[in-house]
Amino acid sequence: QVQLVESGGGSVQAGGSLRLSCAASQYTYRRICMGWFRQAPGKEREGVAGIYTGSGNTYYADSVKGRFTISQDNTKNTLYLQMNSLKPEDTAMYYCAAALPPCRPDYVSGMNYWGKGTLVTISS
Repeated sequence: QVQLVESGGGSVQAGGSLRLSCAASQYTYRRICMGWFRQAPGKEREGVAGIYTGSGNTYYADSVKGRFTISQDNTKNTLYLQMNSLKPEDTAMYYCAAALPPCRPDYVSGMNYWGKGTLVTISS
């Protein structure tokens, strides 16, 4: 059982920064896929950034590459998403998710566990 709790969402102006956190049980004790996903009103949930916790290999959606950085702190059992140069189109509910192996960190349908979500609103 993997439990996920997100935090760090809020409202900021375009061009600003925000850091999301995801406290994850079992994160440091097994090799799993973890990722950040987002869903805007009227759109399907999409992958934003992901990581294979064992190797540290990462994935980024083209829309956020160069602006967002996913990282992990094993001592705190926490996953982070540093978001810089935010744009209004980044506005969405952001979810932390995890999947057991075999897995890919960018597949919405493959995620087994989900957090409640944290809302990110970017104003122009």
